[in-house]
Amino acid sequence: MAYNRNSGARTFSSRSYSSPGNKMSVSRVNSAYFPGNRTGPSGISASWATPVSSAGILLSNPPNTEIDPRFHQIKTQEKEEIKGLNNKFADFINKVRHLEQQNKVLETRLKIMLEKGDYKSNIDQIVAAFGNNLTSQRDRLSNDRDKLEKELARTKALVEDNKNKFEDEINRRTQLENEFVLSKKDVDEGYLQKVDLENTVESLMDELAFLKQLYDEEIRELQSQINNTAVTVEMDNNRGLDMKQIVEEVKMQYEGIAVRGRDEAEQWYKNKVDDMAAEAGKYNQDLKGVKNEIVEMMRLIQRLNSEAEGLKNRRANLEMAIGEAEERGQLAVSDAKNRVSELEAALKSAKQAMAKQVREYQDLMNLKLALEIEIATYRKLLEGEESRLGTHQQGGPRQDSQLSAIDQLDF
Repeated sequence: MAYNRNSGARTFSSRSYSSPGNKMSVSRVNSAYFPGNRTGPSGISASWATPVSSAGILLSNPPNTEIDPRFHQIKTQEKEEIKGLNNKFADFINKVRHLEQQNKVLETRLKIMLEKGDYKSNIDQIVAAFGNNLTSQRDRLSNDRDKLEKELARTKALVEDNKNKFEDEINRRTQLENEFVLSKKDVDEGYLQKVDLENTVESLMDELAFLKQLYDEEIRELQSQINNTAVTVEMDNNRGLDMKQIVEEVKMQYEGIAVRGRDEAEQWYKNKVDDMAAEAGKYNQDLKGVKNEIVEMMRLIQRLNSEAEGLKNRRANLEMAIGEAEERGQLAVSDAKNRVSELEAALKSAKQAMAKQVREYQDLMNLKLALEIEIATYRKLLEGEESRLGTHQQGGPRQDSQLSAIDQLDF
């Protein structure tokens, strides 16, 4: 504000006064310099200050034409007071300039903080996108886990089916082995029967040969007896009996009996041998079939064992894959939780920093308001002091320059 002594009006100016000779800064002037003042909210006197001096007493008294011997002393004292006030005014100018610089710095910081305050962080969007990514990963892992569980269930069902088939084949193999043992036992019994029959046939052949020899001897004996009888009859009775024919008939009859017995024995032996051979062939065929079935069963058992081993390995691989997938899912969820915690901590710290900046901004605004109130109070004090000392011209050009400098300050 600039003061014009000629026109008596006060105008506001954007120029700031700077004193080239003064660079020092002074502390804030409080109400202690002006006794009896009312203290404002910022600790600065907000009322008019009326210093007690002899000048006020002289102005209040009626004019006296006589020269008072204390006048020179009072003028000297007033000059000293004006010099002190001028020094205080110079210090005040330096302080005001320093406060203006601080005010500009604060305005710049306020502008920077306001510009920073306009920035809207996209932390929520980043967290949301990261959360969506983690959700999609979790869903994908859940789907993979469901597929693996279904495949594991199918594999378990297949393994159980193969296990049941394997047990059925083992039972069938055991049954066939039992049948093979029974068949072998029957074959052994048939072979023993065959040997017994061969021995029986041999004994019968020996008996037949013995009987044949016996019959031959009896026939010869009978023939000899018949011959002797025939000779005796011829000699004694002289009868015409045909003993030769009778012997021939008896001989033929015994021979027929022997032949029939031999034929019957041979036929029975032949039939028995054929039956034994047919039964042995049947047993051999059954034995070959059983052996083939046993070979096929062994091959099937080996194939089922191989498939069971493959299914076991596949199951182990699937369980391992499921474990790895669960572990990866847990690690992903843990990383996501850590990332979310870090982002929440960063957001919290950013909010705290923003709140701190807001508090600093409020403090700066309060400080600016207090400085403006203090400057306004000093201005009013200077105006009152100027109006009180306006009639005295002894202040010299320094007082005028100080008043002009104060009026030219830009608030």
